[in-house]
Amino acid sequence: MGGVSNASQSPLPPLPASDRPDVAARLRDALLAASFTADGLLELLGAPAYAALARSETVPALRATRGDTPLEMLVRLFLLQQPVPHARVAEVLPVDACLDSGWLARTGGQELTATVDVRPYGGPGGEDWFIVSDLGCAVGGAGGIGRNEEGVVLGVGGASTTLAGITVRTPVAAALDLGTGSGIQALHAAQHATRVVATDLNPRALHITALTLALSGTAAAELREGSLFAPVRGDETYDLIVSNPPFVISPGARLTYRDGGMGGDDLCRTLVQEAGERLNKGGFAQFLANWQHVEGEDWQDRLRSWVPRGCDAWIVQREVQDVHQYAELWLRDAGDHQGDPAEYQARYDAWLDEFEARKVKAVGFGWITLRKTGAAVPSLTVEEWPHPVEQPLGDTIRAHFDRLDHLRDRDDAALLEGHFRLAAEIVQEQVGLPGAEDPEHVVLRQNRGMRRATRVDTVGAGFAGVCDGTMSAGRILDAIAQLIGEDPVLLRDRTPAQIRLLVEQGFLEPVS
Repeated sequence: MGGVSNASQSPLPPLPASDRPDVAARLRDALLAASFTADGLLELLGAPAYAALARSETVPALRATRGDTPLEMLVRLFLLQQPVPHARVAEVLPVDACLDSGWLARTGGQELTATVDVRPYGGPGGEDWFIVSDLGCAVGGAGGIGRNEEGVVLGVGGASTTLAGITVRTPVAAALDLGTGSGIQALHAAQHATRVVATDLNPRALHITALTLALSGTAAAELREGSLFAPVRGDETYDLIVSNPPFVISPGARLTYRDGGMGGDDLCRTLVQEAGERLNKGGFAQFLANWQHVEGEDWQDRLRSWVPRGCDAWIVQREVQDVHQYAELWLRDAGDHQGDPAEYQARYDAWLDEFEARKVKAVGFGWITLRKTGAAVPSLTVEEWPHPVEQPLGDTIRAHFDRLDHLRDRDDAALLEGHFRLAAEIVQEQVGLPGAEDPEHVVLRQNRGMRRATRVDTVGAGFAGVCDGTMSAGRILDAIAQLIGEDPVLLRDRTPAQIRLLVEQGFLEPVS
């Protein structure tokens, strides 16, 4: 999430210079030479200590880096915020250049400390990238400055990697990353977009994004300061828009790297509604979001009302929390549970007062994907799917919209003339009493992508099992009708709806 905090605390330390790509390149070479990479980190620390870093537990990593190898020294310096002797750092890094450009700072003695967190991050193609963030704010960083500091920029969290995983990765001319934060989405986009624009309300985030891109050996992005679409100029449009916005629904905007600063879920609604006019035809906009479950209102209808004209949408609710769970989660996130009990209670009350005033009974979290089509009748899919999925899902999401196009262009007669094949790694489960002649119902289950399961009747199961692309759907149904002794005309009339569902959900794939 990008943004700034309203907390009034001591100023953050100065950042390394963002206009010294030569130093970033030399530092990158030195880090790679010492195997300061995601794979190198895992090999050094071992799986338990590596996993502990993701929970912000540093003791196992400190125990695993008590030696004197270059890699152990770099982990202590850049991930654990430990001072390291100047002479030892000089053996591994271009120390004078790093001091001069601000990547390192001197302590009172003969030791050096890092001025930012640097976390190794493996790209989808095996790239060795580095995510820069404020001290103590990388996942796996030590305590550091804490999250309430004004203007603080966080590193990579679960939301960041989720968005990166669901983003459609096709070559595009222009991509827009709204609320770039530490630059992780811009870094991914730079691999398949000719031009990347990254925006943030927080100028410090833009500075850190420049460092992330430079240290990762990636081309620079256009960096613009401002909120939501305000930095987008004139009639600029994009083929891809991504955002992990400050979506938390809270009373006020105390921590604007996470709090929307608008009433309720208005920030997410505004972001979605304004995206349509900034998309090129065929372009995708993909967001993480929170939304309110309001008493007396269907949450799915609420989200459908957000979708801009001319766009198809696929909205997936991954989790729902009641208002008490939700308030407690984000109070803990800010560390309020560790402070004054009276102040904690007052803040908890403020959250509940806000929800009560808006008649909010729960908050949903999930993914929103838009695709600009200009279709007169858009396809709006809003569903709940809290079950495990297989990341990355970008190809799965792109294929979902391709299948919608196929279905939209064909009436039932054309559908039955089409050819389909069963998707890869689909299994069939039969559910019924032991020894029964026939199952009570049949379930088709995916082992890839969304990992859906759907109940079908015996005709649907038989149809799916025969689909290999060689016979038309109508001919398959005629054969099934003859086999079960049913009128083929009636079977052709009642089966297209089931075929459409199997295609839409990815169990069947159209064959050209």
